[in-house]
Amino acid sequence: MSQSEPTDYRGTIAEIMGRGVEWEIDPTLDRVRDLVELLGEPQRAYPVIHVAGTNGKSSTARLIESLLRERGLRTGLYTSPELTTLRERVAVDGEPVTEERFVEIWEDVRPYAELIDAKNADSGLGRLSFFEVLTAMAFAAFADAPVDVAVVEVGMGGTWDATNVADGQVAVVTPIGLDHTRYLGDTVEEIAGEKAGIIKPGAVAVLAQQPVAAAEVLLRRVAETGAAVAREGIEFGVLHRDLAVGGQQIGLRGLRGSYEEIFLPLFGEHQAGNAAVALAAVEAFAGGGATPAAGLEAATRIAPGQEFTGGGEGQLDPALVRSGFAKAASPGRLEVVRTGPTVLLDAAHNPAGTAASVQTITESFAFSRLVGVFAAAADKDVEGVLEQLEPVLAAIVVTRNSSPRSLPPDELYDIAEGIFGADRVHRADRLDDAIDRAIGLAEETGEYQGAGVLVTGSVVTVGDARVLLRVEENK
Repeated sequence: MSQSEPTDYRGTIAEIMGRGVEWEIDPTLDRVRDLVELLGEPQRAYPVIHVAGTNGKSSTARLIESLLRERGLRTGLYTSPELTTLRERVAVDGEPVTEERFVEIWEDVRPYAELIDAKNADSGLGRLSFFEVLTAMAFAAFADAPVDVAVVEVGMGGTWDATNVADGQVAVVTPIGLDHTRYLGDTVEEIAGEKAGIIKPGAVAVLAQQPVAAAEVLLRRVAETGAAVAREGIEFGVLHRDLAVGGQQIGLRGLRGSYEEIFLPLFGEHQAGNAAVALAAVEAFAGGGATPAAGLEAATRIAPGQEFTGGGEGQLDPALVRSGFAKAASPGRLEVVRTGPTVLLDAAHNPAGTAASVQTITESFAFSRLVGVFAAAADKDVEGVLEQLEPVLAAIVVTRNSSPRSLPPDELYDIAEGIFGADRVHRADRLDDAIDRAIGLAEETGEYQGAGVLVTGSVVTVGDARVLLRVEENK
């Protein structure tokens, strides 16, 4: 082994991350397609449920995986970005791969990646990117496990995303809005067109409720590919929901029947919608068969363009649905990590996602005084996000996170001051200081029981906060 080859987890991480930043898209699948071909097409060794969208895709992917695992299937789950460690993106049976296993996967994939890099050195295609390599590693890990089904979350977009070398038998599209406009387009229609690329011929497309412009693009793609379609609010959806301690009690109408008395340990109307989408995706995958293969065959035997009509045949066991959802988690999505005062971590980073979080906070938490801690990437709609937060925050502490893309606190302060007013905006150069300052501001009235702190603005911000607050150690 040469000195350049990684011998431990940190070395492996450094080498993979040295391949460039994740958020830059080169619109080609050529490199990653060549890599998985050398690896023996691992993404074709198991059925895939592919999940795209602007908001809610990580939560929906986790809910799908929880239901599948509760049905006795061995699952692979690929999500992004990570909150704390890179290996948490690749999970088997609900657990991230170990550091040792992560290193082993990279050492298996690395020689083939180097072959592709050498081949492309003079062609202008360049080296395999960080995300392309990580995606291939996930596909290889799932094939080696082996898993019965993989739930794969798109990194960004859809058509040109590295995950799209897989053909999802079920293609899920969560709500679409404006985000990553520099790479995906600056209209909902353009962004929907990119995300629609995961809908392939013969697939079942499960669509969350969408803006009209996005729905039109997605349904046009369904027609072009001859996929079957199931739409939230038409073929499936939320029947009712009530607040409950630690989450909500919901009833869902699925593709094959209705499911009542479901406790969902996640807050908000948007999470109930995510649960409905997840349920429909698992029903579409199962299709009434007794085994994964039989279920998949039944799910894809629908005539092109046909819509689900519901009915009891093929309905999932309601008890398994209830237990699967009860075990679900979505770290960093209005996650309560401390009490006295309550500290919430929320990864919302665009106006639509933040609006959903604000609605949920108003509905589910009785804060008498809520103080925000905010750090965001410079390329986000920071003003739009802050405008959504302003009505529920008594004060806000702006800061920066560990990402090189983080907007400097001085610039954040100027934007926030124009929205909140100078008397409600505070600044801290470090996130730990910002959290401490926010806790002090929340408690300054002496009403500890109703005081709260919301840490938000970015997945990176939330991940950094989880480390600082030692969330994993406290749970």
